[in-house]
Amino acid sequence: MRVAFTGGGTGGHVYPALALARAAKERDPATEIRFFGMRDGIESRLVAAAGFAFEAVPGAPLERNFSPAAFRTLGVNAAAFAIALSKLTAFRPQALVATGGYVSLPVVWAAWLQKPISRTRIVLLEPNVAPGLTNRLAAPLADEVWGAYAAAAGVFGRKFHLTGVPVRPEVRRLVSKEVARASLGLDPGRPTLLAIGGSQGARRINQAVAALVTRRSLEGWQVVHVTGPRDYAWMRAEEHDLAPGNSVALLPYLDDIALGYAAADLVVARAGASTLAELAATGTAAVLVPYPFAAENHQAKNAELFVRAGAAVMIADSELDGDRLWWTLVELRKPGTLELMRAAARTLAHDDAEQVLVERLLQGSPLPEGS
Repeated sequence: MRVAFTGGGTGGHVYPALALARAAKERDPATEIRFFGMRDGIESRLVAAAGFAFEAVPGAPLERNFSPAAFRTLGVNAAAFAIALSKLTAFRPQALVATGGYVSLPVVWAAWLQKPISRTRIVLLEPNVAPGLTNRLAAPLADEVWGAYAAAAGVFGRKFHLTGVPVRPEVRRLVSKEVARASLGLDPGRPTLLAIGGSQGARRINQAVAALVTRRSLEGWQVVHVTGPRDYAWMRAEEHDLAPGNSVALLPYLDDIALGYAAADLVVARAGASTLAELAATGTAAVLVPYPFAAENHQAKNAELFVRAGAAVMIADSELDGDRLWWTLVELRKPGTLELMRAAARTLAHDDAEQVLVERLLQGSPLPEGS
């Protein structure tokens, strides 16, 4: 079996693909996996680290207005289509899984054009509540759409199957809080707040957490602050100006995010699709701060679903600061609140997503009744 994956630009487009690719290799080690993405995108680094073959394809964001940039985009995507067509012809995959991001669209076009000869099955993996433009444009060419939330069914119609989104296997196998906290150099017995901003960090979250730990007493809580590499040097100052009694582990990046989830009683994070799938899988309560410039405000729509379920509270990026975060923590520390949020998060999980999708991918078996 030969399977191609395409998608990139953010961790939300790459991590689910990697999780599914790993599950497919575990099921059948003879499966050939190849990723198609941008050489300078996050996908290139993550795929290389996971040990899968990578094919570079250029990409440019789709322009929604008629402008000189639209002609450049057209040229880049035309070149990407030609390159993808050549590489797919050489690889001859039986299935192509597209996880979103603008780089995936020309790869889907190429797979569809050669479909009468290659018979490649084209599958879209939609991890967001509100599907993005790329997957909406690719949907007419796809055989199936696999998704995390029933709300997306209205966009894709009968092609849509509610399957959940694959998550990294280590996230499903969490160690105890005590072990995780000790591994991160924390007090094993103290309640813990994990602040993360995605693969590149989030300036607004970093600023709010810095203000929180330097100006307010956390009353026994400790903080794991993952700043992202861009802001790490700047944030080092908070280690030397903590409010009395506060404890912070400051990290530029957390390679083993599963340790962070295992250690945490509460997470402050953006509302990207991969993060939310992991919060649901681990049953972790969250304060969600949607990225305000996400395409079509899709992160806010993701967060709203978690808020309605009772799994999270949401703070708008423009309203987040140290004081607002502190008062939010005061409310969430009330007895029983975090426990209810964790239980609510688990109701949004799909624990068998990897197994269901691998069966469908490798064997073409029917999806479960009612999916």
